[in-house]
Amino acid sequence: MRWSLVIPVKHLGLAKSRLAPALGPRREELALAFACDTVAAALACAAVAEVFAVTEDPRAGAELAALGAAVVTGEPGTGLNPALEHGARAARLRAPGAGVCALSADLPALRPAELGRVLAAAAGHGRSFLADAPGVGTTLFAASPGHRFSPAFEGASRERHLAAGAVELPLPDVESVRRDVDTPADLAAALGLGVGPRTRSLAAALLQPGPGAP
Repeated sequence: MRWSLVIPVKHLGLAKSRLAPALGPRREELALAFACDTVAAALACAAVAEVFAVTEDPRAGAELAALGAAVVTGEPGTGLNPALEHGARAARLRAPGAGVCALSADLPALRPAELGRVLAAAAGHGRSFLADAPGVGTTLFAASPGHRFSPAFEGASRERHLAAGAVELPLPDVESVRRDVDTPADLAAALGLGVGPRTRSLAAALLQPGPGAP
């Protein structure tokens, strides 16, 4: 099965607010780096037919389009899940025979082979999801062809997806697909896994000791 991936990208001015105390205004650059590395890795996955980036941010849209993503604008502005549903409608119009999969935009350590293993497992179910590294949220929600795309992201979304009847994918060795980044500790964990080039370059500059540091 081939998949259309829907990746939501917030306006950069609103993205990654929990990184602000550590990074200040540079968090916008880092949020864009996360999205670019996520999209590039997703496009390199053999199971992915196309990536649809849902965003109203002009800079993010331009850079993600340059990577090869189809940029979807005109989102309803009523939250993450309606934005994903909006992107899924565009994906199904373009490729009605493909599965539709929502993927977090903040997976800078994403590895194409690991994403491929998750999508192969998802192909065996109507609706399925992958929990994030702490096991509370969700980084991926998939709907096979003919099945309703009904994401329930944000907060304790693992329990909501389970309650809605989606199948959890308890796969080993797919940590790069589970490691989203919201906090400095998350970023350190992602860097430990090995991040994409945009995030690696920017993180190296941001984490460089200042003058007079020991």
